[in-house]
Amino acid sequence: MGMMNAVPELHITSETTFQPAIHAWEYFLNDQGKSPHTIKAFLGDMNLFSVFFAPDTMVGSISTSDINRFLDWLQHERRVPCSPKTLSRRITSIKSFFRWLTQSGRIPFDPAEKVLQKTVISPLPQVLTPDEELRVLEAANKYRTAAKPDARPYVLLSLLLATGIKKRECLSLNLNHIDLESAKSPRLFVRYSASGSRYKERNIPLSGDWVDAYQEYFDQYHPIDQVFPWSPRRLEYLLEDIGKEAGLDKHLSFDMCRWTCSVDDWRSGMEKDAIRQKLGVSKIQWREISTKLRQLSGEA
Repeated sequence: MGMMNAVPELHITSETTFQPAIHAWEYFLNDQGKSPHTIKAFLGDMNLFSVFFAPDTMVGSISTSDINRFLDWLQHERRVPCSPKTLSRRITSIKSFFRWLTQSGRIPFDPAEKVLQKTVISPLPQVLTPDEELRVLEAANKYRTAAKPDARPYVLLSLLLATGIKKRECLSLNLNHIDLESAKSPRLFVRYSASGSRYKERNIPLSGDWVDAYQEYFDQYHPIDQVFPWSPRRLEYLLEDIGKEAGLDKHLSFDMCRWTCSVDDWRSGMEKDAIRQKLGVSKIQWREISTKLRQLSGEA
């Protein structure tokens, strides 16, 4: 397998045309542990870039002005809508491709280095106010103390608000990701199997109140492998029901809980890098997220 990975890259030079170079770059991206989704997007961007030029164009002949011409065509002449977010990603793909060619010694200089990245700040997410957060927790706790007790709404909601985990992370939780016997305190372990996502792994302390509710939930539902063995839509409905019960005029969601958790941590004075690590985001992603948290916290 190692031989197969190495072969396409051996013959790439500044005189190579785009398609063999893109093919070799694909091997490199796979070796770097990039996700299939990221690789597919990057390859699509570079294939579009390559067809803008003549088929015999060599990778070493591309200049900064060539790249800017392509970007101008994307925005004004292609006649296919190109959102700011898509444009930003296409620029990232081009920069990544030429950085790889340069750093591996295949071309003498990086023509994409001076291309300006288009930073896209998406709209601010909705978060719960402190009063709304209290109301949804009280609404969830009513299920827990009803005549027919159901701890599931409270366990799900309070976990999301305390840990800030994503929807797919929540759905992937197995019973062995929760350590109730930890010497420090009960912990939640968020794990990833792909090597390229290992930086997202973390362990987060769990409160005694949550552990009590979790043990009630465990006795009621007897989960075997997954902590929440239901479809994403079923859990989304559950959050919506809690929101309605609390009288929210907002749509209670996984994403809203994640952002609310982050704002709570920011306002509490938690170290900024500790929040980043708790969320499992890279330092590059943190730039935009921290800007939003500053605004949501009323600091900007």
